[in-house]
Amino acid sequence: MLIGLTAASVLLGLRCGSAELTLRQVLDGLLHPGAQTPQSQILWVVRLPHVAACLLAGMGLAVSGQLLQTATNNPLAGPNIIGVNAGAGFAMVLAMCLFPMAYRWLPLMAFAGAFACTLLIVLIARRAGGSRVTIVLAGVAVSTLLSAATSLLRLRYPDLAVSYTYFSVGGVSGVTFSQLMLPAVLILVVFFAAMLLAGRLNLLCLGDHLVHSLGVRAKLLRTLALVFASASAAAAVSFAGLLGFVGLMIPHISRRLTGTSDVRRLLPAAALLGGTLVVLSDLLGRVLFAPSEIPAGIITALLGAPFFFVLLLQRRNRL
Repeated sequence: MLIGLTAASVLLGLRCGSAELTLRQVLDGLLHPGAQTPQSQILWVVRLPHVAACLLAGMGLAVSGQLLQTATNNPLAGPNIIGVNAGAGFAMVLAMCLFPMAYRWLPLMAFAGAFACTLLIVLIARRAGGSRVTIVLAGVAVSTLLSAATSLLRLRYPDLAVSYTYFSVGGVSGVTFSQLMLPAVLILVVFFAAMLLAGRLNLLCLGDHLVHSLGVRAKLLRTLALVFASASAAAAVSFAGLLGFVGLMIPHISRRLTGTSDVRRLLPAAALLGGTLVVLSDLLGRVLFAPSEIPAGIITALLGAPFFFVLLLQRRNRL
């Protein structure tokens, strides 16, 4: 069912936009990539990179959120809790300050900042004991520090405001296949590596002492899950910006749909649902006010904020 839903969202994403294509034109364009018709050019130059970027961004963030919630046993955890957003934002602003003409290196800097920030949080948490609580507290502290540093740089260099604003909102406008190659490889490698560890990741919900009694190193396993989550989210952030709430919402929806807490089933479900959500959010942004375009990050935020409030109220009622 989820595969069919994802395939349908991809077809809609390829068909609809400021210039609508028929299903026959889409299929002809896919089967004849060398055709010089306007429809084929729209499909291969604009629509396919756009939809592929949405799928990869949604998959990367959703898998990251699933790994984080499993590793920390915290249903409110998301990529922002491990410093991905703060690290990526700070690195991008710093790069624009130091190298204002190096625009093509900005995605790489965003990835490096997000990944380095997460490694710092993991290191601090491990030195402080490596528990779930220390990971969350270290993430909040480092993220707050980097957010303050980013705000300081933006005040010092006001010309950066426009570039950073689009990055902070999140969107895939103008993304090309060449920009997606490295992030795509990283997101897929992380997904398959996480699937290999999924059976052991299920044990983390039992508590560290019981996991140790089963012969599994809980702290090492949790650290690997955090590194995988960081790499996946950082790869998505590097080309899609700070898409909000995807990593938080999708793991909850996948648990509801699959009716299980087995990570071996949740990871594929989260990957498909995450890609579908971002593709449909981007599609809404392209058709609601066509020919103008609303970044996908605004749509995911409009969907995610009410979801987060409902989630908080549900947790309060259980206490």
